[in-house]
Amino acid sequence: MDFSALLPVAALLLSAGLLGGLVAGLLGVGGGIILVPVLEALLGTIGVPPEWRMHVAVATSLSTIIPTSIASSRAHHARGATDWKLIRHWAPGLLLGALAGSWLASRASGPLLSGMFGLTALLIAIKMYLPFDHWRIRAQVPLGLGGNLISGFIALVSAMLGIGGGMLGVPAMTLLGEPVHRAVGTAAMFGLLIGAPATIGYLLARPGVALPGMTVGLVSLLGFALIAPASVLMAPLGAKLAHALSRRALSQAFAVFLFIVAMRMFYRTFAP
Repeated sequence: MDFSALLPVAALLLSAGLLGGLVAGLLGVGGGIILVPVLEALLGTIGVPPEWRMHVAVATSLSTIIPTSIASSRAHHARGATDWKLIRHWAPGLLLGALAGSWLASRASGPLLSGMFGLTALLIAIKMYLPFDHWRIRAQVPLGLGGNLISGFIALVSAMLGIGGGMLGVPAMTLLGEPVHRAVGTAAMFGLLIGAPATIGYLLARPGVALPGMTVGLVSLLGFALIAPASVLMAPLGAKLAHALSRRALSQAFAVFLFIVAMRMFYRTFAP
């Protein structure tokens, strides 16, 4: 491997980690929505075959979300924006859904994962851009079996796409009656409950081919080593900004970014 050629890749991974950590703290989304497309685009540089790039991108993104979610959660908890009761009740569904998601993703095709990622990014972009912030379908978040079915679905899809849980968790919680700032703070903890079991599943995965770049199972240790510290550094700043800036303007700007990401993933899925 030409290590001099890795310098620009390392710089891009560090930059992605900084931006991912900032967005994780700001929106409670884990940063994976940024990290997955960046990783998928860069993994070819270190020799990962095209058919496995999306898998490694998803797995590596989830591994970096673990420390990022801890840093983000501590910052939100310090501001009293974490619903620990909801987390305790939803934890079983999150853990089981994450394990199931990593198992399914390790057996899915790359185009299927990129297509799912693109569709999810597009739907979330629409939701974030339009003024749906005050929509409610319940007055109170369900905590029993219904709550665990919801959290299990959030974790399964998030583990398959490497997005940590906040991208689905925040809209779900706000629709179910959770105040938006509290939903953001609570979703930050989802990253740990989804990322830890899913990462174990990806580390144990056996792709059947030798993957380069210090990859264990489907997790790139190089990507983790460069992204995780940068994300942890920026997550508290994002959490601080979340309580000071207009969420409507932030949501609309991020929605535009997600739309661009979705179009790229659709191209990745359907391009010959």
